[in-house]
Amino acid sequence: MRGRVDDDDRALFRAAVADARPLEHDRVHLEAPRPRPVPVQHRRDEAQALHESLHAPPTLDLRLEGGDELRFARPGISRLVLRDLRRGRWVLQDQLDLHGATREEARHLLGGFLAACLRRHLRCVRVIHGKGHGSPGREPVLKTYVAGWLAHRAEVLAFCQARPQDGGAGAVVVLLKAAQT
Repeated sequence: MRGRVDDDDRALFRAAVADARPLEHDRVHLEAPRPRPVPVQHRRDEAQALHESLHAPPTLDLRLEGGDELRFARPGISRLVLRDLRRGRWVLQDQLDLHGATREEARHLLGGFLAACLRRHLRCVRVIHGKGHGSPGREPVLKTYVAGWLAHRAEVLAFCQARPQDGGAGAVVVLLKAAQT
């Protein structure tokens, strides 16, 4: 008869589990632990960065001053222009905030922003790339990319790290060519 347990069944069960020990924890894991996530986008970004480094034109002179403070000026641009830019003597006319953007999104946003600035005859703008507080390793992921992209844009004459009140190490101030009329 089904559902009835007799003394022989009980004895067999007890003999089968005689060596069993009680669990030390009250939790029972019904599933195997999930595998660690594969950083697919990170791998794509790394592959794209490698491709760009192998196939991009030679980098322009990006100079680091005082640690990792970015500054750049095209050949023929006076050091006084860069100094005035760093000191905040140029009026910021617009800004682009790249917080939360992926590397590819940031590249497209920056290109569109610079094109719009030229159409609007703007000369001095700020690009906020962030300080990396929300990034893995708390490193500013977009900072280096933004500097490279700006240095390769013909309309960019110079750029430097923003003053502390304008974003400091999380932003750059960019001087653009005057619009051709």
